Formats: sequence, structure tokens, C-alpha cells
Amino acid sequence: MSRSAHPAGPRHADVLPEGHYTAPPTDLNALDPKVWAQTVTRTPDGVVTVGGMEVTKLAEEFGTPAYFIDETDFRARARAWRTAFGHDADVFYAGKAFLSRAVVRWLHEEGLNLDVCSGGELSTALSAGMPADRIAFHGNNKSTDEITKAIESGVGRIVLDSFQEIVRVAHIAESLGKRQRVQIRVTVGVEAHTHEFIATAHEDQKFGIALADGQAAEAVRRALALDGLELVGIHSHIGSQIFDMAGFEVAARRVVKLLAEVRDEHGVELPEIDLGGGLGIAYTSEDDPREPHEIAKALSEIVTRECEAARLGTPRISVEPGRAIVGPTAFTLYEVGTIKPLDGLRTYVSVDGGMSDNIRTALYDAEYSVALVSRVSDAEPMLARVVGKHCESGDIVVRDAFLPADLAPGDLIAVPATGAYCRSMASNYNHALRPPVVAVRDGEARTIVRRETEEDLLRLDVG
Repeated sequence: MSRSAHPAGPRHADVLPEGHYTAPPTDLNALDPKVWAQTVTRTPDGVVTVGGMEVTKLAEEFGTPAYFIDETDFRARARAWRTAFGHDADVFYAGKAFLSRAVVRWLHEEGLNLDVCSGGELSTALSAGMPADRIAFHGNNKSTDEITKAIESGVGRIVLDSFQEIVRVAHIAESLGKRQRVQIRVTVGVEAHTHEFIATAHEDQKFGIALADGQAAEAVRRALALDGLELVGIHSHIGSQIFDMAGFEVAARRVVKLLAEVRDEHGVELPEIDLGGGLGIAYTSEDDPREPHEIAKALSEIVTRECEAARLGTPRISVEPGRAIVGPTAFTLYEVGTIKPLDGLRTYVSVDGGMSDNIRTALYDAEYSVALVSRVSDAEPMLARVVGKHCESGDIVVRDAFLPADLAPGDLIAVPATGAYCRSMASNYNHALRPPVVAVRDGEARTIVRRETEEDLLRLDVG
């Protein structure tokens, strides 16, 4: 079983695979800084703090389950990406990872652009004051209303995902008397080493226009011929939760080859190349993500080298980190409910949340870490499976982890690295109420997305 082969999470059977967790950690109270947010630490009596606030007090004020985001860490990671790529490149935060109006304001203040992929994300961005020209609009099936709103708002780029969309966007732009800046998303035939549901650049999937058989070249020809479009570049995204830069190198080489073909056939050097996002984060101590400056250096060298070989001017590079910014900055806080030891296997630890607030384990077999955070414990480690309260046997939050053997109902445990895709993909399964998102900074905490109430559920039920 190799994490580099399946960094989204190895697929486990019901029995632990041979060699998995060969030994428990030496210190169950330790908090790996690679996995936890920047300001997370423990007090002398073992209570975990974030932003200077103890989780026990946060639980009293905001309840559980709840997502707590370290605003200091979020801003620091955003700045690190902006600094790493400098003024000659564009960093678009991928809003699908997690988006709220507070996050939009943080991004604006830290100098990042924003990538959205729905009308709702676009409305959130605009309502929070993100300048429209710093927004890129993605999506494989944008509606006419979404395209119209994007063009009327003045978004900086629309990423075209199909031949139909080329015509659709051009027609709407012309009807509005505008010329819309666009990129064409191509699938470059690179299958990133990740879970099949989040690998996005091989041909057999829904995104983009294939380079194979001249389809991407034809898309470029059509876009260049339409008055309503200003084609500014090519977009490529090879997957998510990727640690190895080799896939980006192959993708860049193939995209640059297309740029050279465009120059030779149409006499146009497109000024932009977007290599997408998908850079991995540490969900466990075994994961080893790259730092933004390493990624920026590697991508810049790859594109420059390939362009020099093709005798092209180096285009402006764009990247789209989402998970890499917000993922490590948050954790989900749960209260332990029931505990069921199964002799010879593991202990099932049930919490007051589950797949409604973190579907990734059930969907991708994603791996997470977990820790007792409301007190210190010197008890022996026990092999545990953290599960939720939903009516599904697959309702698993952390498949296999070690927790103290004296864990008891009422204890607080936390799962780190839940900033990306957990609240975004949260549901009301079993009519669960989606948890709040609470930002913590410098000893203060404030709700940025409130907890749902039963009144919220009933308000939509017009029965």
C-alpha cells in the first residue's frame, strides 16, 4: 500500500492491511505541526488551543461538531503562495475547497485572485467585494444564466470546457456587447497518482477538451474566430492531492506544444498558461507536501524550459491552490458519545457528527489523523475507528487511528486538516444540521458560517 500511489487515501478492507500502522505513535499527546494549524498547541494540562483559545471553551460557546479555522494560518498560507509566485504570475484560490464571505475578504486583503465554479460561488465572491476582474469562472456545464451573470459582472476569465460552451459564451458576450476573456481547458492525458474520482486530466472523464486527435487545436481555432471571445490562454488541471511534480512536467510540455502549434498555424502567441491546482497537504504524519516556494520554482522552471525549447516567449503562469491554503488551517471538533470495543479488531468511537460533515472518508477512503484534545492522557494506545451517528455502516470519519485507552464519553476529539471540502461537501443526511465555521485569531473567535437550525430545515420544506 503506497501513499504516493493513492494520496487521496488508500482503500482499506474491513481488516487492516498488512504493514498498516505497524506500531502506535510514541506520544499520543503530540501534535504534528505538519498536520495541525499554525497556532494549535497544548496547555500544560493537555487542553488543545487554537488562536490562543482552549477547545473546551470553544465547545461551550459554539457547540460540537464545529469547524474551527485558524485565521492567522490561513492568511499566512495565502501570503506564502502570493510571495512564492511573485508579480509575474497569478494565484487563484480555488473556492470549491471552502468559500465564505469572510474568506473572500481575507483573499482580497492578501492579494489573491479567486476561482469559482458556480453561480452561488460567484455571488458569494461579488457580495464580499472581490473585484470581478480577479475572478475566473470554471465548470463543465455552466448554465446560460451563470454565463450571463459572469459576463455582465466583468469576470476576468471564463474557462471554456467544451465545443458547445465556446459558442455559448461567444453568443452571450456578443448579445451583451462585450468581448469576454477566455481560456480553453484541455485534458492532457496525464493520469495523476490519486483517487480516480479526483484525477481530472486523463481522457475518460467529464472535464476539458482532449489534446488527442487535434480536438484542442480545433477548439483554439474556433475560439480565435469568434468576435465575442478574446482567447488568452490554455488551462490544464491534472488532479487533486498530488505530491509528485512529474505529472505537472508532462502536462506543461504538452500544453506548450499546443501553444507552439497555435503560433505556427495562427501567428498568435497566447499569453497565459494555467496549470491548475491539486497540490497535496498532510492529512497524516506520513504525508510530505511541498512548500509554495518549492512548487513555484519547479513550475516556473518547467514552463520556461519547455517554452525555450519551443522558441516561445514564456507565458504568464497561473495556479489554483485551494486545499493547499485552507485545508491545513482548520480542524473539526467532536464530542465522544458511545465507545464499543471489538475484541481482536479495534474500538469503535462514535462522535456527534459523521459523514454529513466529512464525506471524504466514505467517498474517497481518505485518511485523517485524530487526537484527544480536551485533556492529557497517559493511557496505553488503542486502535480505534472514529465513526459518526448516521444510519450507514460506511459512516466513518477516521478509519484507523490510535487514541488513549481511557477515552470516555464526553471527551473532545479533533480531526485536523478538515478545512478543504468538508464544509463545502457537507449535507443534511438524516436531517443533520450542518456545523458552523468559526474563525479564531488572537484570542477571539467569531462565527463566519453559522450552524444550521431546525428552523432552517423546515423553512425549505413547503410540504
